[in-house]
Amino acid sequence: MDRLKYFLLVWLVVFLPAALVSCSDKDEPEGTETTAFDVDFQLPASIVAPRNADYVFTVNNGKAPLTSDRFLLENADGLSYEAAITNSSAESFSVAFPKKLADGNYRIAIKRGERKKSFGTASIRFVDRIINPAEGATVYGFIGTPDGTGVKDVIVSDGYEFAVTDAEGVYQLKSKKQLGYVFFTLPANYEAQADGVFPRIYETTKLGDTAPERIDFTITPVSGQENFKILFLGDMHLANRTNDLNQFYDLTKDITTYRTTHGTENVYGITLGDMTWDIYWYTKKYGFAEYRETINDKVKNMQIFHIIGNHDNDYLATNNVAAKMMYRTTISPNYYSFNIGQVHFVVLDNIDCSTYDGTTSRNYVQQVVNEQLTWLANDLKYVDKSTPIVLMMHAPLYYPGSATGFYMDLKNGNELLSVLSGYEVHFVTGHTHKNYNITPSDAVTQGNNVYEHNVGAVCGDWWWSGYLSPGCLMAPDGTPAGYAIWDFKGKTPSYIYKGTLMDESVQFRSYDLNNVSFSFADVPNLSASATKARASFQRYITAYPDKKNNEVLINVWNYNAKWTVSVKTQDGRNLTVTPVMAYDPLHIAAMSVKKFNDSSITDAPNFITQNFNHFFKVTAPDADTDLVITVKDEFGNTWTENMARPKAFSVDAYKFR
Repeated sequence: MDRLKYFLLVWLVVFLPAALVSCSDKDEPEGTETTAFDVDFQLPASIVAPRNADYVFTVNNGKAPLTSDRFLLENADGLSYEAAITNSSAESFSVAFPKKLADGNYRIAIKRGERKKSFGTASIRFVDRIINPAEGATVYGFIGTPDGTGVKDVIVSDGYEFAVTDAEGVYQLKSKKQLGYVFFTLPANYEAQADGVFPRIYETTKLGDTAPERIDFTITPVSGQENFKILFLGDMHLANRTNDLNQFYDLTKDITTYRTTHGTENVYGITLGDMTWDIYWYTKKYGFAEYRETINDKVKNMQIFHIIGNHDNDYLATNNVAAKMMYRTTISPNYYSFNIGQVHFVVLDNIDCSTYDGTTSRNYVQQVVNEQLTWLANDLKYVDKSTPIVLMMHAPLYYPGSATGFYMDLKNGNELLSVLSGYEVHFVTGHTHKNYNITPSDAVTQGNNVYEHNVGAVCGDWWWSGYLSPGCLMAPDGTPAGYAIWDFKGKTPSYIYKGTLMDESVQFRSYDLNNVSFSFADVPNLSASATKARASFQRYITAYPDKKNNEVLINVWNYNAKWTVSVKTQDGRNLTVTPVMAYDPLHIAAMSVKKFNDSSITDAPNFITQNFNHFFKVTAPDADTDLVITVKDEFGNTWTENMARPKAFSVDAYKFR
């Protein structure tokens, strides 16, 4: 019993103090140091440190380190660095960070002798100059060139508030951080740094945090922006299905060839939304991360600005903010502006997802919400009325209602036009997967100096016609899949639509309707009991019966009211050209026939041929008379086809790739 008491006493004297010390601070192992190690200081989560000067930390309760202590940093890869503590007082101490230390996240500790005390993790970023936040500023920083020269009068915004850089390139923004990022309006004759094709025009902030954050941007001067080119890229709908990625590579090859051909010019890209397809984020595992990888891998030497589409919103969200969160954090702000040359570009988001309910119903409204209208009005305060505005949004402002007429298709389109009053505005939109144009001469503009260019889709009919009939990828209106090319000379643009892997000279397609007809014999697998599907296919039979009326149909997909379409016989007789709504026969044959020829369908398939404008009809004197078709745009470009008739019709005869 005495021996047991003896061992218990020894254990209490020798081991218990050691156990208590060990449990009190795991980062302070017992060592030879006998002085107290009571250090405490404020470690910011984010540190902006001068590259060539010491950084000062604030001490808590007078518990300062000694100048003989060591300031330790360890990065995510386990690499350790040691910094000298150069000065220390009861209020603060300064640290000289190693010159080789890179921006990044570091675990911070202080070591005294053999004892070490950890203080957490900090993100450290090094800058050439220190800027103190102004009173009330929650986001501040420096915008300058790579050599450190500040750029004056750069506009900075968080989507609500605005700030302007001073003569030193410094801005101070009183932001509530409601959207969780800050962006700047790229000034003319500069380019932003880029992550591949993505210009670095914004950075995320701590959502709703009132603590000041420093965010810097670097922009590089460029020459020659008095003239430049824009490639407008409509709906892509990449989803890793229907061989879409391989078909998309045809586009990227085409862009690469075009970019190489115009290698000395300033060429930029702008998407028009629906780069991805929300439902396939979750089923096919193709989302924004995969899109970034794809576009950065396939497109080089060209920056591309992005616009959000309805399918770039998260359909599982239950409000507008949540629906756009993934896009905002991985691709771009959903509304912003930038300048190139003498032109002001504005990106708006007109897909209001406020009534989303977390299902695939996607009950969005095509409108520009009030916060954006307010932001736009403030953005335009910095833009002279003589500056042309190119305003891009996904869904269109107007839509065709007949062969020659249009109607307002944006719920609050008139409110948007009111904000833009006094400017020449070119709207560029997507969403419809069709190609059409409105000019100020169209009645729907009500005399405003407004244009709209609804650009055909990169994916055509969601990649289906190219999948079912390789070499014939086109949209439901018969427009070849492709993109628009705008050529700016000063403030004045000219524009053309280019089919992917097609020459720019191909601007229309003609059909000898004597040789075009459709019947249920074309879809033998369509069940006789599929009454809805058969009624839908009947529209093509009605449009193109087996009759020979000597009519010729012409699809001029980029037509606007300033163009002319004329047709003559070979001996010079002018024929009457009539604008009509029509179904493109090639798209019917290449895609719709193959979709309907399916015994399993009961209703009309998706993405089939649609009745649309930009078609023209003429009646030839007979079945054998050859025709000369001439199409001319407002810029003096002329395209001519000597149409030898009879002209055969089949998918293979019209294959354009």
